[in-house]
Amino acid sequence: MFVQLRKITVAEGNAEKVIKQFSGEGMIEKQEGIIDVSVMEKKVRKGDEEVIVMIRWESEEYWKQWEKSEAHIANHKANLGKPKPEFILNTEVGKYEVKTVKQPAN
Repeated sequence: MFVQLRKITVAEGNAEKVIKQFSGEGMIEKQEGIIDVSVMEKKVRKGDEEVIVMIRWESEEYWKQWEKSEAHIANHKANLGKPKPEFILNTEVGKYEVKTVKQPAN
């Protein structure tokens, strides 16, 4: 299994905008090899907020297939030159190969 994590730090009060963007219907969930997309919000009392988007793939090859797909490239070209929203303070992306998954004992 292959996982891509995207950590998005946003100004206070804006996490819902990012959550909505990643929770809506898109092309990625129709791609071969996709397992799921999870959108998570870090619990904070005050200050900047974090949204984590975790995309799980059956393999790194399926992820690469998505990265090279016409749909993915067209989406990036459509946004080329557009400024990112001011409320997005930082984005970090990490890619991971899953080595172990533990299931609950029955």
